[in-house]
Amino acid sequence: MVENSRILVIGATGHVGGQVAAQLIAHPVTVRALARDPRTAALPTGVEVVPGDLTAPDTLHYALDGVDTVFLTWPMLSEEIADAVIAQIAEQARRIVLLSSAAVDDAVAVQTNPIGAVHAAIERPILESGLEWTFLRPHGFATNTIEWAPQIRAGDLVRGAYGAATVALLHEADIAAVAVRALTTDGHAGARYELTSSAALPRTEQVAAIGAALGRTLTWVEIDLEQAIAEMTWLPPETARVVLTGLAGYVDTPCTTTTTIQEVTGGPARSYHQWAVDHVADFS
Repeated sequence: MVENSRILVIGATGHVGGQVAAQLIAHPVTVRALARDPRTAALPTGVEVVPGDLTAPDTLHYALDGVDTVFLTWPMLSEEIADAVIAQIAEQARRIVLLSSAAVDDAVAVQTNPIGAVHAAIERPILESGLEWTFLRPHGFATNTIEWAPQIRAGDLVRGAYGAATVALLHEADIAAVAVRALTTDGHAGARYELTSSAALPRTEQVAAIGAALGRTLTWVEIDLEQAIAEMTWLPPETARVVLTGLAGYVDTPCTTTTTIQEVTGGPARSYHQWAVDHVADFS
């Protein structure tokens, strides 16, 4: 256990970062969180919230004062900003845990997946920084299915493409649990942890699990790719296409699951059914 350290959580107002901050306060460390506006950051008692903005790397200086360890969620900013942010962190911290993506392919010099390219762009300066690093590479977030919430509030039908796509979506608390181990204990330097839940579930069954948690029967309505892209208005069309095309690959071949969460935390990964129960309020 790395005791008496000061840990800065960047991205603490997001799903994973919020869980990281909440789980860290149970450890003998000082927890600090970065927020554009600390007045609106709803974080647990015991978390020190300080101002700062990743888009303006110079604003990180105060937040990093006295910090030796950083958890970073990267919001897909430019490579220039990535370089500046990591330079700021490396000036004061010694350890960083990055929430990256399984879309990063270490076998290629140039990333062909645009999501992988964005995350590789922040991994690169970390690798060059001299920081002790750990990369978390989740395959899929259960929180992404909150995209169905407006449809579920409006009725019992959920429209989408590739309902048969079978994926092992992660509970954010499990991602955070791995992050907290890497932030507070030794033995994780240089690890690239690929994360999935322990079981893959078709999207149609994910919808059914949400319905069960709500005490309702929900029905999946299959639509074609172009319709689905047009209806995913919260994403740029090109990003929606990448996401859905990725799902298409899991229609005939379910995604591979990993045992990393069990190995790192000592406890099994939570199921999607458990995630649905934990997030009933998001669909009500």
